[in-house]
Amino acid sequence: MSESASGTASADVEAISTGIDDMYEAFLRGDRARFDAHLHAEVTVWETHLPGPLRTRAELDAYREERDQSGARPVLDGLRAQDRRIDVWGDTGVARYVLVAEPPGAPAEYSRVTDVLRRTGDTWLIVHHHAELLGP
Repeated sequence: MSESASGTASADVEAISTGIDDMYEAFLRGDRARFDAHLHAEVTVWETHLPGPLRTRAELDAYREERDQSGARPVLDGLRAQDRRIDVWGDTGVARYVLVAEPPGAPAEYSRVTDVLRRTGDTWLIVHHHAELLGP
């Protein structure tokens, strides 16, 4: 993890890092409410495997409902962020990391991720999530 741009926000950097870990742990446990607690209602989500940019949490929810009803929700043995760089400027944070997804019985998949966060009260919420699947 890097320090913030100003060097004074190490508690904020740690809070963002802890939130990212909690979000992915929630995904592994199938705890959607806990996962969503890290997302702003107007979050935009751009990922390699998604059907285009999702511009609100409502659009993300609709996508997840359809995916889950079809039985296509990913099953993973592990999901973790590594090689993190997190910077904070006031009430804005940016986290960049490599996301490692470990499907059962298959090689790990790596994605390059950027999350833009906004402080809302005592909480950091993701307002933009961009993930690009890296090649083998």
